[in-house]
Amino acid sequence: MRRLLTLALLVALSGCSSMGVKPWERDLLAHPAMALEADALDKSFDDHVYFSKEATNGGRGSAGGGCGCN
Repeated sequence: MRRLLTLALLVALSGCSSMGVKPWERDLLAHPAMALEADALDKSFDDHVYFSKEATNGGRGSAGGGCGCN
């Protein structure tokens, strides 16, 4: 029973060991469209939405703000 449990644990832990980015795939992942915020216009729109909802400057990572209607 212990060997079976150990084998199952080893198989589960090694399941993702072969995953990764191959050298020939890195050019696709380095494309500007793959960035978290690829478009400056989208980023400025998101900042505007956060500012409007949070009533803080930028609204990203800054504490406080809000409409105060609690």
